[in-house]
Amino acid sequence: MEIETLPQCWRSELADEFAAPYFAELKQFISDERSAHEVYPTSKNVFAALRATPLSRVRVLILGQDPYHGEGQAHGLSFSVQVGVKIPPSLRNIYKELQADAGTEPVAHGCLSAWAGQGVLLLNTVLTVRSGEANSHRKRGWEQLTDRIIDVVNDQPNVAFVLWGKPSQKKAERIDATRHLIIESPHPSPLSARRGFFGSQPFSRINAFLQQHDLEPINWQLPSS
Repeated sequence: MEIETLPQCWRSELADEFAAPYFAELKQFISDERSAHEVYPTSKNVFAALRATPLSRVRVLILGQDPYHGEGQAHGLSFSVQVGVKIPPSLRNIYKELQADAGTEPVAHGCLSAWAGQGVLLLNTVLTVRSGEANSHRKRGWEQLTDRIIDVVNDQPNVAFVLWGKPSQKKAERIDATRHLIIESPHPSPLSARRGFFGSQPFSRINAFLQQHDLEPINWQLPSS
């Protein structure tokens, strides 16, 4: 899964996890899954979020669940799809709230790499999935690794944590609310977005928090292509 390509900061902080027996079992499980099924994202993109956002640059953590399970969708950043892939419904709702909250111009793609490059860690709690089977790689070990990632980010100063939906909100207990901003709301899925996601203003709240701590706000406007 190309651990060797991770920034040194992440490799150092996660070295004990990568050396643990559970991670060896997880790697074998993923290898077996790839031999028998289509698994997303590709091996080189499993840790794309960590490569795109080194620990020292993390200012925001947006926590998703597991990767998109449709062909060509997942590329290692939570909620994001590559340019040219149809924008999923949850991301369309994120864009609606983004425009209403931050006044951004709509874009025709779903790639959030520009956010990752500014210090927005787009992390899922589970980093792989079998094609067409949501949550198929839950409870195989990913949660232990991503909990450790959350703990490492929690040790940094002044981070905005965005927890959309009940599964993500269970991670709030790992976060020090006296030092960080925690934004919780319903998931942007069409099934729940109208129950409190719309109107929650997460993007302006994040930037207000960052500016309060003399940090550069996020430019939420995505490039047109």
